[in-house]
Amino acid sequence: MKENSFVKANDTFFDRDLSWLSFNERVLLEARSETVPLMERIRFLAIYSSNLDEFYRVRMPTLLALRKLSDGGVTVPTHKNLEAINRTISEQLQSFGETVSTLILPELRRNNIHLIYDEPLPDFLLQQFKIYFLHHVAGFVQISNLLKDRKFFPENNKLYLAVSVDEIRDGKQVYIVNIPSDSLSRFYSLRYGETQYIIFLDDIVKLALPLLFSGRFIASHSFKITRDAELDLEDEFKGNLARKIEKKIHKRDLGLATRFLYEPGFHSDTLKLLKTHLSLKNACVVQGGRYHNLKDLSSLPVDNPTLNYTTWSSIDSKINHDSIFDVIKSADRLLHPPYHSYDAVMHFFNQAAIDPAVKSIYVTLYRVAKESRIVNALITAAKNGKRVIVFVELKARFDEANNIKWSKKMKTAGVKIIESIPGLKVHAKLALVKRVAEGHTELFGLLSTGNFNEMTARYYTDHILLTSNYQMLREVEYLFKVLHNRKARIDHVPNLFNQLLVGQFNLQQQFIELIDREILHAKKGLPASIGIKFNNIEDKVLISKLYEASNAGVEIILIVRGICCLVPGVEGTSKNIKVSRIVDRYLEHGRVFIFHNNNNPDVYLGSADWMIRNIYRRIEVCFPIYDVALKTELINIFHIQARDNVKAVNLDEWCRNIPVDSDKENVIQSQQDISNYLRDRLVHESVEYPE
Repeated sequence: MKENSFVKANDTFFDRDLSWLSFNERVLLEARSETVPLMERIRFLAIYSSNLDEFYRVRMPTLLALRKLSDGGVTVPTHKNLEAINRTISEQLQSFGETVSTLILPELRRNNIHLIYDEPLPDFLLQQFKIYFLHHVAGFVQISNLLKDRKFFPENNKLYLAVSVDEIRDGKQVYIVNIPSDSLSRFYSLRYGETQYIIFLDDIVKLALPLLFSGRFIASHSFKITRDAELDLEDEFKGNLARKIEKKIHKRDLGLATRFLYEPGFHSDTLKLLKTHLSLKNACVVQGGRYHNLKDLSSLPVDNPTLNYTTWSSIDSKINHDSIFDVIKSADRLLHPPYHSYDAVMHFFNQAAIDPAVKSIYVTLYRVAKESRIVNALITAAKNGKRVIVFVELKARFDEANNIKWSKKMKTAGVKIIESIPGLKVHAKLALVKRVAEGHTELFGLLSTGNFNEMTARYYTDHILLTSNYQMLREVEYLFKVLHNRKARIDHVPNLFNQLLVGQFNLQQQFIELIDREILHAKKGLPASIGIKFNNIEDKVLISKLYEASNAGVEIILIVRGICCLVPGVEGTSKNIKVSRIVDRYLEHGRVFIFHNNNNPDVYLGSADWMIRNIYRRIEVCFPIYDVALKTELINIFHIQARDNVKAVNLDEWCRNIPVDSDKENVIQSQQDISNYLRDRLVHESVEYPE
């Protein structure tokens, strides 16, 4: 990317949106890497496209609203970055197109795969394409006259053609034709000789346009409209929130247009008609390529295993004892999915469902798998007479409908559902089992950095603590009481949380105190360092505290996947702060906090990024790791990632992705090396289970 792609921070913080675009550029760079298998490079293109769509759905509405305020005379600092954001996106899209045309398509053809991309259709296949249209596509094609059909409304991110036709009676007319990629595969594949030909559904519909119109066909160009994704729920405690959300979900795709993306070549009159009749006055008008929704590239019908990553088998955690609760009682355990198998988590929930000694189960659910075996275990537990209390976050964006579905099923089965709280998201990842054995109450917990979702656990890197620490789990139980009372905090209850760091209670203050301790050690000449890995960092209070620590001489290493508003490496502000970013086959998702504490490190895991939303508008939980061996394991994993010189980049003071200087004699690709490290630990560590 060019040096002026990102605005150099004039103050001490990067703009959050430009920083996020820097992350999406890092995804695009992976698509350009010749060291990545071809189909995986195509998958990164799809991820980039999907990410950008979400940016226009979630962030652009805010930016457009700020622009409107600025135009009305209100001073809004973020408004000045809108031009830089649009310029950055434009440059990235140019790079995207160049990646496809000069890198991906030639490599596909070298493998006898011809993706027909922005080029004439081969004459010898035209008849087969037409037959496919008539046999499979025509029944899904809908046609609307732009000037006459007042009911037509382009849905969010659906694909359309604007077709100009010269009719004998009415003159030039503009019709809208849908590309039915929501009903059919985006691609049609066939073999001719040794070559596999793949054509976009868009081109098959274009090919058939002369069959659809009796007038003289003039031109057709594709477009799509992206709409605001916010549900705009009232911040109140009245009424049934699930019912409110259900009513609004179906309206989400009818929200205000935030982007009008169109194919080059549109006649100016046609473009003007579309803007007027489709209410696009306030949308960002963006000229793209011939094809939109290139997130669909992830479903490109290529069956060639040699073009994908070789599969890494998951590591058996060896928690195979008849009673997982006896295993947890013997010592705390850590799982690191997807390196570790998720079977131990399923074992925990399944055994809780059938164990006669288990009396109660408490769980928070944020994003539930479509076919959740975990929820089915909770339903079974309730039917087996256990008290099951579940907080389902109904406001998890884009997962609302699925979460509501499972909430209803659980409630019908007798699960006690704690209602989602308006104005406050619960993002904590907690499961608690209360068991009574020989007259004694025992507590067992799963505390995680990621969702209890067996599907995303296959490709999100997370950390899960299995513990029977009674005091820590009593605090988890307290938190469920807070949620049951549907309050953001309990007043007049001192020291409610002493071990857990809980958003809305003590999380931000405790992190500040942990940083202050490192500052004090540095001022005394003692070793002082901080290592943190999370998805995003935005909160200016905590960033400022890290700047203070840097100026005091504390060495700080941050591994930040996405948004980073902290500016690293600036003399007098952040000289001692290094920020890196890792993009590889798995999505980096775990949150890890390491404070050196004069060679007696404190290590925390948790659900909380340092974003404004996480710190001030969510219930988050970070939890300590007490077992020395587990601390060492986490610190070693963090150091492997901090030394990555293959898939890591460093952020500079322009928020650019700067490749790490590689050491050919000491190559470190952290995800591969972590997998090897955990396998070695399994081999060399003797694990004893109770009799």
